[in-house]
Order: sequence, then C-alpha cells, then structure tokens
Amino acid sequence: MRRRALLASLLLSPLATPALLPLRPAQAQAQAHAQAPASVTVFAAASLQDAMRAQDAAWQARGGAPLRMSFASSSVLARQIEQGARADLFASADEAWMDHLQERGLVRPGTRASMLGNTLVLVAPADQPTPVEPAGIAARLGASGRLAVGDPAHVPAGRYAERALASLGLWDELRPRLARAENVRAALLLVERGEAPLGIVYGTDAAASGKVRVVGRFPPGSHPPISYPFALTRDAAPGAEALLAFLKGPEAAPAWRRAGFSLPE
Repeated sequence: MRRRALLASLLLSPLATPALLPLRPAQAQAQAHAQAPASVTVFAAASLQDAMRAQDAAWQARGGAPLRMSFASSSVLARQIEQGARADLFASADEAWMDHLQERGLVRPGTRASMLGNTLVLVAPADQPTPVEPAGIAARLGASGRLAVGDPAHVPAGRYAERALASLGLWDELRPRLARAENVRAALLLVERGEAPLGIVYGTDAAASGKVRVVGRFPPGSHPPISYPFALTRDAAPGAEALLAFLKGPEAAPAWRRAGFSLPE
C-alpha cells in the first residue's frame, strides 16, 4: 500500500511532467523540423547559377535555410512551372518568359521586379584570344567550325544573339553554322572544350569561366536590353517573400556586381 501511495504521489507531482522527459528520436526530429526556417525553391536561369550560389551562402549566413535551386533555360523552367512543378521563386533571363507565366496567372501579383542587366559577348577558347570583329566571325569559324549559342528558338541568350547578328547583317550568313545548345551554359561549355571555335554568351558567363576569353562585344543597341525579372509564383511558400526582398536589397547587391551583373539605378 505504501508503494502504491508513493507512486501515486509521484505521478501527481508537477515535477513529473512529460516536458521533462527525454524526447524520442522521432519526436526530437519533428520538433527541430518545426523550429527550422523553411527552405525556398528557386527556379533560375542557367546564367544565374554562380551568382545564386553566392547569394545562397549569404542568405544562410543571415539565418535562412539552404535554398533548393534548379538551373536551366528560362523557357524550360517556365514550362515546368506551367505544368505544375513546385517552385516558390522564378528568376528569368528575359521578360518574355516571365510574361508567359504572368499571362497564365502563375505569378503572384505585385512581386515581379526587373532586377539585373547583362551584356552579350563573343568568346573563344582561352588559348585563342585574338580579337574578332563581328564581320570576321565566319572567317574565324573556318570551313567547318560552328558558332555556339543557346538555341534561339527558346533560349533567351540565343534570342539576343539572333537579334544582334541580324542587326549587324550577319544572321543569314551565320544561321546555318550555329551549334544550338539547350542553354547558355551549355553553349559556353562547347567553347571551353574546344568543340566550337566561337560562342555568343553573356558577359557574366565569360567572367565565370577560366577557359574562354572575350574576343568581341556586341553593342548594346544591337539587341534588346538584357533584363532579368524575378517574381514569386502564385503558390509560393511562406518565407519566399523574405528571400525576394533580400535578393532585391543592399545586402545582395555586392554579390550581383561581383558576378558582373548590372543593377537598376
């Protein structure tokens, strides 16, 4: 009887509450998960990958969760979002593919912002750094060489390249000689490997590679302004607003500039 009375008093004691009992592993994991900041899924143009990785590190340094990032051509990413892929933030390399999603109601109203600019350059393998004038591209390609570009049918960098070549009167001559890549980084890789003697990429892509040299630059007036709009998707998760504000803010600006992007004034 004494033992029963002692047990009853212990169970009724405020010191014997469940909060003081050690958590089982599954409970501890669930509690930690609930307290951790939510991760955000970012779909970003291939040309943003180095800069976005730097921004991810800065975001984590200020307490954010590691970002889940997917990089591809803006067209591929936009179509994936249209088909139901889970993304919280979309960063496009041109306005047209953001328009595509916005027209379909897949962008959260009021969140779209044109945040970055870029340049268009002609690159060659690093061991062939001789400058090339646009009119000399065909001669530099030789009899069988190809000009590496993002596929103008759907890749923003390729569209800019087409417009630049057309404005310079070179499109009809060079169109049959294109090596059409799935995105701008794939075009850069063709030049890095020496599989194409020349390529047209963004200035930021050339700056990120130690295997190519800029041998020519396309005048800004030869193509539409290169603009990178960012926006939250219609069903963006909580926390995505804070990430977008960070990427637009003064803390993120130095990393954008180091990568070679221009910022709106």
